[in-house]
Amino acid sequence: MRSEVITVQTGSRPTVRDITAEAERFVSGQGDGLLHVFVPHATAGLAVIETGSGSDDDLLRAIDDLLPADDRWRHRHGSPGHGRDHVLPAFVPPYATLPVVDGRLALGTWQSICLVDTNGDNPGRKVRFSFLPG
Repeated sequence: MRSEVITVQTGSRPTVRDITAEAERFVSGQGDGLLHVFVPHATAGLAVIETGSGSDDDLLRAIDDLLPADDRWRHRHGSPGHGRDHVLPAFVPPYATLPVVDGRLALGTWQSICLVDTNGDNPGRKVRFSFLPG
């Protein structure tokens, strides 16, 4: 298995960051297999969604509706509402596994791999790409 960790800057506000290009570079020329993407953080996740048409903003709005950043959370360290960030990975998991065919991601036409980070307290995230050859 081949593995690599990259750092992704997400900033200080909730964000959906497309990391498809980084994943494509990692699998380029690798043949057939599986790409496993993992975010080793308790407050971030990965989504395979369409980007650039408003879906990224819609996802953040849905997260705000489902997991409001207010004082209802028992987990209270960090900035106000930070407890919701620790619940996020139950809804947006910290991993995704994708097929790779002939060294290329086998994504659908409008699919992108996105890092979802609602925790503005940590502006830099690690993402691990692991390629398992077929």
